[in-house]
This record gives sequence, structure tokens and C-alpha cells, in this order.
Amino acid sequence: MTDAHRTLLVIDDDASVRQSIVAYLENSGFSVHLETDSRSGLAWFNQHRPDLVIADLNMPEFDGLDLLRQIKAVDPYAAVVVASAIGSARDVVEALRQGATDYFIKPVLNPDFLVHAISRALNNEDLKRENERYRVDLERVNRELNDYVRLLERDQKAARQVQRNLLPATPAHWHGVTLEHLIVPSLYLSGDFVDYGSVQKRYVACYLTDVSGHGASSAFVTIWLKQLVRRLFRESRDRGDEATFLVDPSLLVRMINQELLQSQFGCHLTCFVGIIDLQERALYYILAGHLPRPVLIEEGRAVYLEGVGKPVGIFPDIDWKVYRRPLADQFSLVVFSDGILDVLPAGDLLGREAYLLALVQSSDGTLDDISNRLRLSEFESAPDDIAILTLTQRGRL
Repeated sequence: MTDAHRTLLVIDDDASVRQSIVAYLENSGFSVHLETDSRSGLAWFNQHRPDLVIADLNMPEFDGLDLLRQIKAVDPYAAVVVASAIGSARDVVEALRQGATDYFIKPVLNPDFLVHAISRALNNEDLKRENERYRVDLERVNRELNDYVRLLERDQKAARQVQRNLLPATPAHWHGVTLEHLIVPSLYLSGDFVDYGSVQKRYVACYLTDVSGHGASSAFVTIWLKQLVRRLFRESRDRGDEATFLVDPSLLVRMINQELLQSQFGCHLTCFVGIIDLQERALYYILAGHLPRPVLIEEGRAVYLEGVGKPVGIFPDIDWKVYRRPLADQFSLVVFSDGILDVLPAGDLLGREAYLLALVQSSDGTLDDISNRLRLSEFESAPDDIAILTLTQRGRL
């Protein structure tokens, strides 16, 4: 707002000063209202709220300092310029301490200085009021943001519970094989997921998958994947060719790859798919871009399973090799997602893999012992999602 649209209230009991000040301010473009005493001036201020008040510090009834305090009590941001006679420096200092915006000494020898002081005071008060509006708006935005964050946290916690409910029971026991899992998400939701089950009383099937990205988008894909795998197995049972998936799990992975590309989720996944044939005492498995490779413990010796394979959801036409590994009567298979590499001692990839292999070999192959050695309970959240899946058999039934 320009000065020409500003209303000024002048409160002064000195007629000569009133006339000279009012005349000059009106000539300078201000709209000026005049009151001759503090009480009437305060009443007019309360009713009209002018843009600026010019008040004499020495007036009868109650002085300018009392008037200043009462004006500030009504409007802390009111612009008040006080006028004082020569020799009243103490009153001026107190007025400034009480919140006066500026002051001038009477008689006014150079009216231009007064206009300049008024313009400066108006600008300062405009800035204060604008800052206050910004503060109020910022507090409002912060409250809304906090409310939104709390709502988001509630939604995330609810979604996390849904995802947990979709995970298989841990531990689970089938035909002498114990399966356990642990997932440590980097956020409320995890892009890592595991599932397992028993098929035809001969096979124990499992997978561990790591969806690219973090949070809700990745977690959604894991939920979608679980339903997809169950649907594919159900359809294969209905067709009577369920054994095809068990003999050649690459068929399942190819179907997942096709569905993921068609879905256009904009992400890919790495996974380990393993099927234990209890009659053959063999593990059939696929590695689809999965690191680190699963660790097999037999006869007190831990080794990484061999194998390579491309991730799922990137290439339209691709096959995955199915690897076969004979199994001893007693074994432990430990599968990690790549988030585990972020919590190992610093070093290159080969060094971290060597460290992880030695740690697993020194363990008893159970999930509890391995997670304790990795100190995973110390992490409230991990740098990346961490998933561990263990399959253990202590002897043939």
C-alpha cells in the first residue's frame, strides 16, 4: 500500500504543532485525523485502527507512554511515532523500549524528516505484519504437515501389518525341514519378501525376492507377487501340470517376468527360487540377479551356491538356468537379500562376501544365531531392506 492511501492519527494538545504537522502531512498525501487528548485519541484508534499514530509524550490525563502501552496492548504491531520536546531524552528512550517505532523532537524544523520517519515506520510495520503472516502461515502449514505425516505413519503402519500378515509363519516345519525368515525394513514397508510352502508332500518350495526401490511402491509389488505366484500354482494344479513348475522353476520365473513387464510398474526385482526334492535329496534353484548368492552349510563347511542369472522385469525374452545341488542328510541353506551387504564391515564386494561366508560358517546355521552374529537387533531401521531365509534339516526322517 502506498503512503497516499495511509491513514494517520495525530494526538497532540499543542494547537500550533497540530496545525503545522497536520497541514504538512495532508499536503504530502496522507489522510490525517486529529485528536487533542490521549483518551479521545485511544478511542478513535480502537474504532478505526489507523496505519500509524503520532503521539505527544507530554499530555494531560495520561501521558504518551501510557497511551503507547495501551495502543500496543490492543495491537502489538501498531506503528507509533512519538513526539518529545527538547530535553526529554529519557522519555524517548523509554518510549522506544515500550515499542515506539520512531521519534522526533518538537518543534519540527524540517518537515521532510518527519515524512521520511513516517514512511520508514510504515515500511517497518508492514514488514513486521508480513513476517507475522508468514509465521502464522508457516505454523499452519507445519500443523497440516504434521497431521499429514501422522496420517501417513498410520497408513504405513497399517500397510506394514498387512504385509506382515502375508508373510508365511516362522518357523515352519515340513518333512523334517525347518524354514525361518527375518525381514528388517529400511522404512515402514519392505521391498524384500519371502514365501515358502510344501507341495505334494515331496517338495519344499521357497523364494526370496528383492524389489527395486523402497517403501510403499516396492511393498505393493511384493504383495502383487505373492498373489501372482499363488495364482500360477493354483492354475497349474487345475491343469494337472503342477509338477512342471517343480521340475523346472524357470517356467514360473518367466511367467513372473512377463506379468511384471506387462504391468508397467516401472521396477524390477532380483530373486532366489529354490525347490527341495526330498526324494532325490536335491535342491533345484534359480538365481535371478540375486546377490549375495545363497550359502549352503554341510558337514561344517559353508559354500556359496554357484549360478548367475539376470533380474526379473527388465528383459522381455530371457531364460533362467535351473541349477541342481545334491543335499546331505543334514544341511542349512541361508539366503540373504543384498541389504545385508550394507551392514557388513567396509570393503569391496569380494571382501564383504568373504566376511559373510566366514560368519555363516562359524554359526550353527539357524536364523537366531546368524542374526545375532550380524547384530541385526541393534538396527531400528537398516540402510536398505534386509531379508534372511533359512532352511535347515538336521537329519533325514
